[in-house]
Amino acid sequence: MGIVLFLGFFLLLLLGAPIATAIGVPTFFVIWAADLGTPVIAPNFFAGVAKFPLLAIPLFILAGFILERCGISKRIIHFANLLVGRRRGGLAIVAIGVCVFFGGVSGSGPADSAAIGAILIPAMYAQGYSRGYSAALIAAAGSTAIIVPPSIALIIYGAITNTSVPALFAAGAIPGFLAGMSLLIPAIWIARKKGYGSITDDSAEKESLWKAFTEAFWGLLAPVIILGGLYGGIFTPTEAAVVAVFYSLFLGFIIYRSLTLRTAYNILVEASEASAIVMLIVAFAGLFSWAGSTVGILDTLAEMLMGVSSNEWVVLVLIQLLIFIGGMLIDAISIFYIFLPIFLPIMSHFGWDPVWFGVVMTLNLAIGQFTPPVAVNLYVTTQLANIRLEQTFMAVWPMVLAMLVALVVVIAFPQLSLFIPAFFNLM
Repeated sequence: MGIVLFLGFFLLLLLGAPIATAIGVPTFFVIWAADLGTPVIAPNFFAGVAKFPLLAIPLFILAGFILERCGISKRIIHFANLLVGRRRGGLAIVAIGVCVFFGGVSGSGPADSAAIGAILIPAMYAQGYSRGYSAALIAAAGSTAIIVPPSIALIIYGAITNTSVPALFAAGAIPGFLAGMSLLIPAIWIARKKGYGSITDDSAEKESLWKAFTEAFWGLLAPVIILGGLYGGIFTPTEAAVVAVFYSLFLGFIIYRSLTLRTAYNILVEASEASAIVMLIVAFAGLFSWAGSTVGILDTLAEMLMGVSSNEWVVLVLIQLLIFIGGMLIDAISIFYIFLPIFLPIMSHFGWDPVWFGVVMTLNLAIGQFTPPVAVNLYVTTQLANIRLEQTFMAVWPMVLAMLVALVVVIAFPQLSLFIPAFFNLM
C-alpha cells in the first residue's frame, strides 16, 4: 500500500494533475484499500489545518497582497534604483535587493516574484536586459522569500516538527541574506558581459533621493516592526502576522491613501483564494503523511536511507540531493509533509539540530522554486515577461549554481543559522 501511495502520487503529478489532487486521490484510495477506516479522513483532514501557528499563513498572505497593492514595492524599487540602478547591471542589483527585502513581508516566493516582476521586468527590458535573463533573475531572487523571515515555509516546518517558529525565523535571516548576495555574482557578471543596463549621469536625480526615501520609508519600516517585535518577544509569529495586516491597512488607507473599500474587498477575495490553495495542500499533505506512516512506508524509507551508509555526511548529501530533485518537481509545502516524516528519525539518530536542518532544507527548496522543469517562480515571471520557460534556461543555471554554493556554506557552518536564535535566547 505504501508503494501504491507514492507511485499514485508521482503518476498523477506526471500527468499534470493539481498538487492537491495528486496527493489526495492516492491517499483516499490507500485508506480505503488498506481498510484504515474512511471515517478517519474527516478528523485527520481537519487536524492538518487546525494548528494555531498555521493561522499566520493566510494573514501573511493577506499582508503581502495589501502592501503590494499599496504601491510599496514600486516606491522601494524607485528608491533602490536611485541608489544603485544607474550603472551597468544596476537594475539586476536592485531586483535582488528588493526581492530579498520584500520577502521579509510576503513570505512567499511566487508572491515576491509576481510583485517585483510586474514592475521590474518591463523596466529591465527597456534598459536592454533580455526577457529571459530578467525573468530568471527575479524568479531566483524571489525564492529567497521562503528563507528570510517571516517565511510561510518555515511556519509549516515548525508546525510539523514542533520546532520554535521564532527560532526558525531568526535562523533564516543570515542564510537568506547570504542566498541573495550569492546571486549578485552571476547576475552582475552576466549583465556586464552582455552589456545589459545603461550607464547614465544621475547627478540631476540625486536631489530627489531624499524624497524617494521618505516615500519608501513606511514600507522600509514594515520588516523592522515585524521582525523587531518577534525577536524582542513582543509578539508571537501569529500575532506578528496580525500586526502586519493592520500595518499594511494603515499604510493603504491613512499614509498613502491608495486603497478604497472596493479595492480592499478585492484584495480579501484574492488573498482568500491564495490562502485556500495553500491550506488545501496542507490538509491533503497531512493526511498523506498520516496514511504513509500508518502503512509503514515512511519508516521503511528512513531505514533504507540510513542503511546506505553509517557516515552522517553521506546520508546528509543523499537527503539534500533528494530534496533538490523533489524541489524541482513539487512545491515546498508538499515536500515538508511527504519527506519530513522520513527525515525526522534520521535527524534524531545523528543528533542534527532541527532549527539548522529546517533552514538548510528550506534553502534547498528555495533553489527548486526557480530550477526547471517545474519552477513555480519561473512560471510566474515568464508569464509576466510573455516568454516561454525554455528561454530562461541559459540564464537560470548560473544562479542555481550560485545558490547551491550558498547552501553548501550554510551546511558547513551551522552557526550561520544558529547565531541569531542563540543571541536572542529563542532556542
